[in-house]
Amino acid sequence: MKKIAVVTDSNSGISVEEAHKWGVFVVPMPFIIDGEIYYEDISLTKDKFYEIQKSGKRITTSQPNINEIVNLWEKILKDYDEIVHIPMSSGLSQSCETAKSFAEQFDGKVQVVDNRRVSITMKASVIDALNMAKDGKTAKQIKEYLEQTASDSSIYLVVDTLKYLKQGGRITPAAAAIGTVLNIKPVLQIQGGKLDQYAKVMNIKAAKAKMISAMKKDFEGRFRSLVNDGCMRLAVAHTSNSNNAQIFAEEIKKAFPNVKFEFVDELALSIATHTGPNVLAIGSYRVYNAD
Repeated sequence: MKKIAVVTDSNSGISVEEAHKWGVFVVPMPFIIDGEIYYEDISLTKDKFYEIQKSGKRITTSQPNINEIVNLWEKILKDYDEIVHIPMSSGLSQSCETAKSFAEQFDGKVQVVDNRRVSITMKASVIDALNMAKDGKTAKQIKEYLEQTASDSSIYLVVDTLKYLKQGGRITPAAAAIGTVLNIKPVLQIQGGKLDQYAKVMNIKAAKAKMISAMKKDFEGRFRSLVNDGCMRLAVAHTSNSNNAQIFAEEIKKAFPNVKFEFVDELALSIATHTGPNVLAIGSYRVYNAD
């Protein structure tokens, strides 16, 4: 049985503690603030990120340095036979395509996966990869499964302010101004790795109801057979909003009593860059091992 290493990046939301516990290699995402480069969970903690964001400073994201990734692969392959590399969705970053092009020089030993996920659903893919490796699957088999099941996931989230969506160019300044005056709460969705608008509501209570309703439609529609087979899971994510996230998690458990709820996690900072603090999100995803 080949020894398989799993590599991902911090867009998965996997903490340093989890990475050590699971034996996962996590590439920290770089952020540029006032011309300086910071690395997630190394020189840029989540608390520091939100402090800087609230201060009004411009935060932009960047791809991980491909030379550092290649060096990491070379180091890992001294102890492992193959690598499954799970980067952020190609729908949100070019880092996946860049990694794919450089993986070609490793003669199939490095399999770069584009399963079009981020944050809690991406984390679930990493766990799937680890479980498949334990079952003796090759890196290529893991890649193929994760890409085949890529669309078996869904995220809905509500933002507290339109300010950061405007800064990122995802809505016009006029729309942001109107939304702020009317106190509109946009509900966004991540399907296939892209962040898009789903609905507009007037308050957080309505937003949570809309997100639960949207997930129920997914479960009754495109995920129906997976739910019936017990293969779907639920999780909550947030940005600097832990208490409300825990409350939302309890509401979700009541709304979906027959679907296993797994965890409450922080959204990846790459998403928080565009959404700001106080975000609440519900995510669902298919799992490889449904025991």
